[in-house]
Amino acid sequence: MVKAVVGEESQLQLAEDRLSRSSEPAQVGLVIGKLNSALDRGFVFDLVPTPQNDAGQPACSVLEPAKDNKKKGSKSKSQTSDSSSNLVIDKDWVAEHARQVSRMMVGGIKVVGIYVWASEAAFKNSTMVLCQTVKGVAEAASTLEDDLDVRLLIHICYSPRRWTCRNCTLSSNITSSSLRPCDFKMGRVLTSLQTFKCLYNFDLRLPIYQEKTSKSETLVDVLCNGISNYVKELQGAKAVIDGNLVVNDEACTTEGLHEVELLLPFMKDMYIEACSQKDVVGVVNFTGSLCSFSFLNSKEPISQAVADIKDDIIRSLRSRLDIICDEADEDPGPIDNGIKEAGNDLASEKPVSQLVLHSLRKNCNLSLPRRVFVPWLAGTYICDYLQPSETLE
Repeated sequence: MVKAVVGEESQLQLAEDRLSRSSEPAQVGLVIGKLNSALDRGFVFDLVPTPQNDAGQPACSVLEPAKDNKKKGSKSKSQTSDSSSNLVIDKDWVAEHARQVSRMMVGGIKVVGIYVWASEAAFKNSTMVLCQTVKGVAEAASTLEDDLDVRLLIHICYSPRRWTCRNCTLSSNITSSSLRPCDFKMGRVLTSLQTFKCLYNFDLRLPIYQEKTSKSETLVDVLCNGISNYVKELQGAKAVIDGNLVVNDEACTTEGLHEVELLLPFMKDMYIEACSQKDVVGVVNFTGSLCSFSFLNSKEPISQAVADIKDDIIRSLRSRLDIICDEADEDPGPIDNGIKEAGNDLASEKPVSQLVLHSLRKNCNLSLPRRVFVPWLAGTYICDYLQPSETLE
């Protein structure tokens, strides 16, 4: 449970000004920040409005009650209409927005909830749909370090103008008690963040099994399974920050960019052992190098930066696979971009990511999307993913 939340004053004031100038009676969007269970505190960096859906409809609208001509008195009618209004939210679209935005976040910066711009009456009449939306966002933007079963719900009321923040418990059964109020204030958050950078190299050899024993047939299936198994090994890695081995939970007191190196434990090579089994017919060599960033609040221990770096590495690898799968679903035709095949006889109607590996008899290479960092707020970064032949303009 988060007891107190501090929001970046400069960004939230910009968001409030943008909302006050808009003509929308309601708006929903994502809360970007971080939650810390050890401190029982949350930090809000920015608010990102959810765009219109594919049909051009807003993600959030107000449903007014049907007009009743039998009612007398304009004042009574106005009060009844205001007190009976409800919010209509495209929950699936907001969750998809959260999934896409979470790919762009680096270590220590996450989608931690939703915000809603609405009247007090509309908010009170829509607590169930708001809780369901928060839960959908949490599931779509889940991370390895999700040790809290709560997310934030920020309500920006325009009449009267005020901000309120609530914890939303991610329970299976959503009830009126799923929302709990918490202290909320604005201050300077981004300027106190510490920056950590890690350049990480990986080299995995993943076995391809015969059809009768295979549970992961396609290239994407094999890679997803390999990354999931690699999580356990990566979580056991020790960290060296600025040349010093991290051995306790002390805070970082030095300024500037901090270089992080991860040291994996010496252990039996499970991949060599797996590939030596008699039912293995091939090997996927998954290798590369990636850059990871983490941003730490001054009150958080340095071990949190290490955990965020590890989480960022895994999320980055999984995001690249998700992008390949999304593109394969959108374009069922052959994909040549970034793919090199040994021999013309391997031409396939399927994307290389969907090829059944145990049926291949030639080498096949697939380049994953590149990760490009873009400056964001007060020295922080977000990232984008580009195909090998693309350039960032």
